[in-house]
Amino acid sequence: MAALETIRTKFGIGASLIIAFGLLLFLVNPSDIIQTIQSTSSKNDVGKINGKSISYLQFDSEVRELDEVRKMISGASSSSESDQAQVREMAWQNMVDRYLVVPTIEKAGIHVGQQEQIDMFVGDNVSPVVSSFYGFYDEDGTFSVERVRDLMEGAETSEAYRQIRDYLQNAVRSNRFNEKYIGLFNAGTYVNALERKRAIEENNTTASVDFVVAPATFFPEDSTVVVSKAEVEKFYKDHKESFRRVAGRDVRYAVFELKPSQEDIANSNAKFVGLYDEFSTTDNVRAFLQKNSDRKWDDAWYKAGELRTVNADVDAFVSANKEGVSPVYQNENTFYAARILANAAIPDSVYVRHIMLVGENAKHQADSLLRVVNKNNFSTLATLYSADKGNAQDGEMGNLGWMTKNIMINGFEPVMEAKVGVPFILNTQYGTHVVEVVKATAPVAKKKVAIFEKEAAISKETERTISEQARLLAVRSQGKLENFKTVCDTTGIYARSLSITEATDSYGAISHAKEVTRWAFDNKPGKVSDVIPVDNKYYFVVAVEKAHKEGYAPVNEVYETIRSQVYRDKYAQKHAQDVAAQIEGLSSLEAVAEKVGTPVSSLTDVTFSTSSAPATEPAFIGAVAAAKEGTLSGPVAGLLGAYVFQVNGRDMGSYYTEDDAKAAQARFASYYDQMILPIMMDKTVKDNRARFY
Repeated sequence: MAALETIRTKFGIGASLIIAFGLLLFLVNPSDIIQTIQSTSSKNDVGKINGKSISYLQFDSEVRELDEVRKMISGASSSSESDQAQVREMAWQNMVDRYLVVPTIEKAGIHVGQQEQIDMFVGDNVSPVVSSFYGFYDEDGTFSVERVRDLMEGAETSEAYRQIRDYLQNAVRSNRFNEKYIGLFNAGTYVNALERKRAIEENNTTASVDFVVAPATFFPEDSTVVVSKAEVEKFYKDHKESFRRVAGRDVRYAVFELKPSQEDIANSNAKFVGLYDEFSTTDNVRAFLQKNSDRKWDDAWYKAGELRTVNADVDAFVSANKEGVSPVYQNENTFYAARILANAAIPDSVYVRHIMLVGENAKHQADSLLRVVNKNNFSTLATLYSADKGNAQDGEMGNLGWMTKNIMINGFEPVMEAKVGVPFILNTQYGTHVVEVVKATAPVAKKKVAIFEKEAAISKETERTISEQARLLAVRSQGKLENFKTVCDTTGIYARSLSITEATDSYGAISHAKEVTRWAFDNKPGKVSDVIPVDNKYYFVVAVEKAHKEGYAPVNEVYETIRSQVYRDKYAQKHAQDVAAQIEGLSSLEAVAEKVGTPVSSLTDVTFSTSSAPATEPAFIGAVAAAKEGTLSGPVAGLLGAYVFQVNGRDMGSYYTEDDAKAAQARFASYYDQMILPIMMDKTVKDNRARFY
């Protein structure tokens, strides 16, 4: 398993699963995909991809296998919540690729052959997925084909190697299909010399314009502008895609927060004061805080103002004193006391390098290296002996770079107090380190502070009282929405309203409330829940008011929104016609301005191009591009009002170059690339993961 250990150590501190993941699947954000893909699928499925239902068991199996790969690469024995979320995203993307993306690309006549895949691992055309995998780097930090071959050979006899190999092979194959498909689209967006010349001319042609805007007044509505039902229905039909939506629920909910009563706060205050003397005098502050405080020992140094985020009174005391213990401060339900332990001149930032040693012989090896290491050979010794091969800031092996109080590797806090240029030994959870601070910012006055912090505890009696309030609302509602509203109105209980989707996890400032969402989607409109506990801090009672099916919103639900938009469009046209009648016979902008009661304004460098001023309205810009010079033009119906204008002249510049035109085309091509996958997934992929996670 030596090669696997090499793969692990190559990642350095904080190794993770992501192996050139940014290259995969067109750089699409999964949260954006969820908003663009809608279809139907079984309620018990995680989703549906290209007609294939993905069961929870199938998806969970994929997640477990990927998580095993992550653990093998990183050497981790468990997975955090964020690790699991990351692995689930990758598992879903892998399945989208397998069942939709690759088959779709193959239908376009694109293939990735076996020999081509071999070449992308050990040939002249190594895939960026492989070349960016640090497990394939040798001791000199150079990509090694031999290490790739070692993994491939080991996969024949080792299950661990096989899983890593299979993961990389799938990633390489997917990436190659995507590269070819993107290349095909990029070829289709080729801009020839004539098109580029026209773009340069358009961007270099600018106009200077004087204009008057007769403001539009949309409210109150003009009774002469009538929007018919037929016009609303036509707009709905023409823009139906704009009204596609995910399944949703309109809910009304009451929240009962588990918070201490005034009696609880008074009792907690008495306990805090009872411990205050011990905090003030103890020789082992760290142990005291570990046992009694919500805020544990912090080895950091603080300068004036930095403790405001903890408590303003604590910060004021520490800033004003060099020693001593503060009074007891209270902020809502939390009590604080601060004890100043030391004063020193400490830099804000230090530049650190290290040699990390692991294994039974690490301590002895560190002692030996400490005797011989110096500023000239540190990088060489790090290359030869350090288990961390992933850190080489500024091109030198072992360099971790700048560290601050807030940007700090766990266990490295002593570097803030270390002398510049004097190596020392440091033990952390990662191993034994030979550490040197290479340089530091100018020292400033700082203090080491112990902060005793305790939030008032809620008593069992208070908890029972609050839970009983929630239970009574649920019981009196008898499962019916009308009863729920009546009870809330008569008892003064505040019920909030919210429109939710299956992905909703937060209700206002309350997070981790997915159980509330699941209940709402499992019940019909008019139903009221029993008490739903959330995060051990809140009790919810929820009523479903309305259910919105997935698909297109019915025209009656969006009728007023459409009517308002059609009215604005019709009114803008009528307003322009009224202004035209009002200024008929006038031959100068000054006369127009006087007639409509608004001043003459001016714009320069107006261009009908990619570099046009974003503050000007499209309809106005288009009219300027087509207008004759020196002629009164308009009115043009715009969003803000009706425009009457005169083009005074046009200039041809040379500030927009061929390089600018090429850069603009590259931006368009990049946009096309990023839109390929969402468009491919639209109506072919349904993501129901929010139901389960």
